[in-house]
Amino acid sequence: MSFSTSRQYPAARLRRMRKDDFSRRLMRETTLTPNDLIWPVFVLDGKNRRESVASMPEVERLSIDLLIEEAKEAQALGIPALALFPVIDTALKSELAEEAYNASGLVQRSVAELKAACPELGVITDVALDPYTSHGQDGILDEQGYVQNDRTVDTLIKQALSHAEAGADVVAPSDMMDGRIGLIRAVLEREQLHNTRIMAYSAKYASRYYGPFRDAVGSAANLGKADKSTYQMDPANSDEALQETALDLAEGADMVMVKPGMPYLDVVWRIKQELKVPTFAYQVSGEYAMHMAAFENGWLDADSVILESLACFKRAGADGVLTYFAKRAARLLAS
Repeated sequence: MSFSTSRQYPAARLRRMRKDDFSRRLMRETTLTPNDLIWPVFVLDGKNRRESVASMPEVERLSIDLLIEEAKEAQALGIPALALFPVIDTALKSELAEEAYNASGLVQRSVAELKAACPELGVITDVALDPYTSHGQDGILDEQGYVQNDRTVDTLIKQALSHAEAGADVVAPSDMMDGRIGLIRAVLEREQLHNTRIMAYSAKYASRYYGPFRDAVGSAANLGKADKSTYQMDPANSDEALQETALDLAEGADMVMVKPGMPYLDVVWRIKQELKVPTFAYQVSGEYAMHMAAFENGWLDADSVILESLACFKRAGADGVLTYFAKRAARLLAS
């Protein structure tokens, strides 16, 4: 991109277009609407249950019945989709994560009930094993504690298929195992689930911004002091993100994800500019917690900063943003 240097002050006074609201609106390059928002939610078993997440103020774990009521409100606000994350009972966790593909499991039941109540609302499911493993890792461990790629993918295939059969519109593998997108796509095709979309977490980094999320789904205690750097990406890399994304697209991903969000907007920009595919970003739990801490202390103005932060994703090229602020942002955009 090049810019002409022929226009000089005072012929060019760029502040002229900034003087009034109408002219600022006319030349605005990036527009944020509720269509750009995906709302991540935490679901737990039981009836009429609502639990606060201490590290994520105003975020709650909800039983399916309460989640459906919240989902109806989100749909009325114009939010196109929600992303479902389960809180699994400790007694159901295991070394091999068998509960992940239980046809009567929490996610599978949640999907079926959400689609029955809100058929037009998109339901995205997380395909990953960390909520189901007793060790908190996203895969099946060998005797040395290393996550086995192909053994894990076998389980992820079963999990993704069970979600699709329950009615999920989008399955979103967030595990970062090699080859899982192609194998999941092949199984969906074989089972005539041609329209089940895949949102690949293609550039998911081994970030320290995920702590509050792990509290929310109850995997933090299982993981302990271990990390996920043998399969999630090094935060120092961006060329590698393009390789990962290109591979996932070649294997059958319909859209791709960068996670975390704001600290990695350069990666969002590169993927969108170089690959020109539907690209999404996740404003993760750590980002949310930092914002909320600043809001609660009066250090930042909540409403304006929420909208500014989300506009940054759009400016960087994201087609949509997973954000815990989705409902609040949608209300602000409607006002």
